[in-house]
Parts: sequence; structure tokens; C-alpha cells
Amino acid sequence: MKKLALFLMSLAAIVTPALAHHSAAAEYDIKSTVTLKGTITNIEWLNPHARFYVDVKDTDGKVINWEIETGSPNQLLRGGWTRNTLKIGDVITVEAYRAKDGANLADAVSVTTAEGRKLIGGTSTGEK
Repeated sequence: MKKLALFLMSLAAIVTPALAHHSAAAEYDIKSTVTLKGTITNIEWLNPHARFYVDVKDTDGKVINWEIETGSPNQLLRGGWTRNTLKIGDVITVEAYRAKDGANLADAVSVTTAEGRKLIGGTSTGEK
């Protein structure tokens, strides 16, 4: 009985981290891209995905804050990013996959700085 309990606890310890990670394909529509140009308002350089927030003006001039998800910090570092690549107040252009539910949430494919430097977004969907 003790061996069964130990086995079940070990199995739960292995499976729990896998359940915590979401499916990007379930959240983002890779057939629906969006291009956003705006000003960075916040940056979160955290695992499992870094993310940043951008104020974007819509066609009516209303400012909408978008949450942009990227790959992991390690993936971004391998793609040429550093913690200081983007700063609050920077103006950027983002090409991304839009959230399926229509929220102001997107999965970055690429990020272009105001100086014209184009960086991979480290998209968590595994595309591009």
C-alpha cells in the first residue's frame, strides 16, 4: 500500500508541471495576425513566457493596452534579446497572432524597434 501511495505521489509530481503550461494553439489563432504599433507600458521578463504591454491607438484614436506574449526569456536571449532590449516608453511595431477569444492579447511573431531593428518574437505557438 505504501508503495502505491509513493508511486501515485511521484506521478502527481511529474504530471503537475505539465498541466500548468497552457496550449498556445488553443489560445491563439495562427491564421489571424495583427500588426500593432504603440508604446511599451510594462515588461515582464519571467518564465515560462516573457510578456510586455503596449498602448495602441485604434482607428478612433482610443488607446487600448495590448498584452503581448513572447517565448521564454532563454529563447529570447538566444534570439538576440537582452533584458534591456525593450524599455518602458519605447515605440515598437509588433506582428503577432491574435487571441482566439478576441481579447487584446497576442503572441509575438516579431518585434521591430523604432530604430528598425527586427527581433524574433519567440512565439509560443512554435510557428515562423
